[in-house]
Order: sequence, then structure tokens, then C-alpha cells
Amino acid sequence: MTSEGAHTFTKYGWLVCLWVLTVSFQYGYHTSALNQLQAVLTCKIADATTPMYYGLPTCIPMSDATFSVVTSMYTMGGFFGSLSANIVMDRYGRKGASRLSAVLTAVGSAVFGLSSSVGPLILGRFLVGLAAGLGICLCPIYLSEIAPVKIKGNLGVLTQLAIVIGIMVTQGMGFGLATPRQWRFVLLISSGISIFQYFSSPFVVESPSYLNRKGLVDQEKLAIHRLWGEIHDASRIDPEEQDSEEPLLPDSDSATESPSAVRQPAMTIPQVFASTELRRPLLTIIAAMTSQQISGINAVLYYSNDILSKSLPELASYVSLVITIVNFFMTFPPIFLIERVGRKQLIQLSVAAALLSHLAVGYGLNSGLVTLSSIAITTFVMSFAFGLGPIPFVIIPEVAPPHAVSAISSVGLSLNWSSNFVVGLIFLPLRNFLANGDPMKEGRIFYLFAVALFCSTLWFSKLYRG
Repeated sequence: MTSEGAHTFTKYGWLVCLWVLTVSFQYGYHTSALNQLQAVLTCKIADATTPMYYGLPTCIPMSDATFSVVTSMYTMGGFFGSLSANIVMDRYGRKGASRLSAVLTAVGSAVFGLSSSVGPLILGRFLVGLAAGLGICLCPIYLSEIAPVKIKGNLGVLTQLAIVIGIMVTQGMGFGLATPRQWRFVLLISSGISIFQYFSSPFVVESPSYLNRKGLVDQEKLAIHRLWGEIHDASRIDPEEQDSEEPLLPDSDSATESPSAVRQPAMTIPQVFASTELRRPLLTIIAAMTSQQISGINAVLYYSNDILSKSLPELASYVSLVITIVNFFMTFPPIFLIERVGRKQLIQLSVAAALLSHLAVGYGLNSGLVTLSSIAITTFVMSFAFGLGPIPFVIIPEVAPPHAVSAISSVGLSLNWSSNFVVGLIFLPLRNFLANGDPMKEGRIFYLFAVALFCSTLWFSKLYRG
């Protein structure tokens, strides 16, 4: 590609990019949607003078165990959504999968927001999780396939940025809408966003790579023209660039893809597991996703309030928002560094900082140094944001051939969801077991996180040649 237009999007292309990123935004939105609403939703904070509002109860009585079940349905739905994502993406296209994700989010959020009992809450939360699992698989692939090669890596980081923005938005909304009369608006706003995404979809083009693989060459050329401003070769990648972008593929596949190669039938998950050629790309994504969750990021975010509120008792309700804002700003550096520093180097720097942070958190808790623990938790979130967070999503479409990328993505993201569930489930029991009842030994679990993260990252570094 020699023309300047091939190096960036048209204005229309950037609008398509924002449209695609809506699914990642919704993923982050619902990750933290219930954090600020828990007290009012479960009747711990209730309005005795107004038990009903517009025909709906202002709260739904729940024990902590019941609320945990409702919350965990998001992870359960996400697992099944990711597991089925390859089938949906290959049958209905990237655009069709995005539309389905929007429908599921709109329906799930509306069901949750209009619920008057626990049953519909569980159903709505599961549907939203199903949409999130599908969306988090397709977003990196969709972005990679519509992106000009020169900015593909930079654009891939936007998946994580959209997730962080979604988390930050709901954390901020909670301060104004976490009331018995208004908490439902948090869910209904999400439903409205997805309804808008669905009805704006006719104006969005399908992925050129997907169109090429289906043999729809004329539609592919039109899509590329609208995204980039001019018609380009179907391969979109010259041999030198493809060598650097697909380092895990055999040398025979490193040359510019021919139309026949691009149009290979999409592989299923069992076929991917059975293929010796795809074993390294598959293990690379598994290692990357395992490292992301085994770092303990979600466990830290789930339980950071309790630690930080000890040193900032008057600002406890703002702690989650502060951490989210830090996470937001630290997601920007990879956008500019990923092509200069490289994927592998950036994730190694991120892991090194995360390991030091874990050691500091553990030492601070065991020594009663609350301020040190507070600072270390914040630095851990920062270190995660500029490497461990975005890089695994960026490399999915880079290490796998087009005909296998959907299946490999489904495997990797399903493992991500299940790891997230397991870490969140065992964190407190494991912490208490390692502490053996001594509050001054509760930091030991962070040493365990450090060891596990080091081992998983070492495995990833041996597999990934980027």
C-alpha cells in the first residue's frame, strides 16, 4: 500500500470503528453496573415512604448470597456467549454478530431494569452476559479486519479503552442514580444505547476480510472504499507486513494471502484443537488470557474498597471511581507505544510492574502498612492497564489465520470468563486459608498471585514471537 489513504480511516471509517466499540463499552458498563447499586437494589437503603414507583418496587429484598448469584450470572452468560461466538460470527458475519449482541444487551438490560423479583433479575443479567461474551470476542476481530495495516495495533488497544470507559461511566452514574427511585435508569440507559446501535446497523459495512472469504469481492471493494477512501488489493497486506503481523503462522502462510487461501471454510473449535498447525497460536492465546485473569485484576477490583477505605475512611465511596479513572488514563499509553515498543516487550513491562505491586501489597498488608497497600493496589491497576489489559485482545487476530480466528477467539475468551469466575470465587476462602485466621497474614495471597502470574507469563513469552 503506497497511498496515504490506506494508512488511516475516512470519517465514515471512524464512525464504524465507534459503532463496533459499543459492544466493548457495554461489556465494561455491565461489569460494574451493580457495584454502586447494590445497597439500593437489595433494600439496604430503602425509601419507606415510596415502596412503589411507576408501578415497580423501589428495591428487591435480597441476601448477600442471592445478590452474588445475580451478579455471577453475568460471568455465566459471558462464558456461553464466548463459547458460541465463533459459530455466530462465521454464520452471520461480524456485523450480524454485533447486531445480535446489541439485541441481547437491549433485552437483558430492559428485563433487569423492569424487574420486580429475583427471577427476572437473573434472566436479564444472564442475557447481558451472553451479549458481553459474544461482543468481547468479535470486537477485536472486527476492528482488526476493518483497520488499515499501519494503525491496526494502535486500534486494537481501543477495545480495552472502551471497556474501561464503560466501567468509569457506570461508576460515575452510580453517584447520581443509586437511589431507590432512579437505580433502574442505569440499566434502561444501557438498553437505549443498544437499541440505537441496532437500528443504526444498516449504515455500517461488513468486515472486508469476511466478505472476501465469502467470495463477495464487489461488496468487499465497496466496504474498503468507504472505510479507507479508495480501492485496494483484497489481501490488504504486503508480504513484509504480513510476516510481522502473523509471526506464529508457518512460513508457507506468510506470503500475501491469495483469494483461495482467504476463502478457506471457517474452522470449528474441535477442528482447531485437532490441528497441529494451529497448536502454537491456540496455546499463545490461552497463555495470554490466563495471564490476564491469573494476575488477580478482578479480585483486586472487587475487594480494593475495603483496603483503601481504611486509609481514606471519609472517601470510601469514591475509591472505586478513583481507581477506574486511573485505569482509564493508563489505557492511553499503549495506543502510542504498542507499535514502537512491541507487543511482547509491553506486556513484559506490564507484568514486571504488576509483580512488584503484588509484592508491595502483600508486604503492606502483612506489616499493617495500609498506605503502602493502597498505593501498591493503584500501581497494580496502572500496570495492568498498559499491557496485560489490552495486549491479549490485540494479538488474537494477529496470531491466527482468518479461517481460524473466530474459533481461537472463542476458546481464549471462554477461558478468560471461566478464569475470572474461578478467581473471584476462591479469592476470599483462599485468602482466609493462607492467613490461618491471622489478619496480619492476609497479604500472603498476593504472593501467590505474583508466583502464578510469573509462571503464566513465562509460558506466554516462550510461545509468542511478536
